[in-house]
Amino acid sequence: MKRILLGFLGTKLDRATPDKRWDTWRPSVALCQHEDLLIDQFDLLIEPRDKSLAQQVVEDIAAISPETRVNLHPLSLKDPWDLEEVYSTLHDFVSAYSFETENNEYLVHITTGSHVQQICFFLLTESRHIPGQLIQTSPGN
Repeated sequence: MKRILLGFLGTKLDRATPDKRWDTWRPSVALCQHEDLLIDQFDLLIEPRDKSLAQQVVEDIAAISPETRVNLHPLSLKDPWDLEEVYSTLHDFVSAYSFETENNEYLVHITTGSHVQQICFFLLTESRHIPGQLIQTSPGN
């Protein structure tokens, strides 16, 4: 069974200067560094304007977890703090997503993104629109 992770690119937490990026905790990268939690596929939701940061995260994940395939999903939000807009946009995304629960296990990373994005991910997971489990990370775990 494949393990698939859904998460937002952390525009603040996943960002680091090139020379310090391995000395800084970055949640999207760190989650793929756990030897006891293999991520086969990471579906990373990004704002199109953050493509260069997303590409750096993709490259860093490939360096530390070459078995993890990262798929970038551009998701435009006018206001990542607007509950109605975020919920509607995420609901549309997960409604179009092809969940295959018989073949895959899904994890939903709620550490990155605005608090509203995290809440909407939580609500969509708890209501089973996303048939997965929530995962949250912090430095040192």
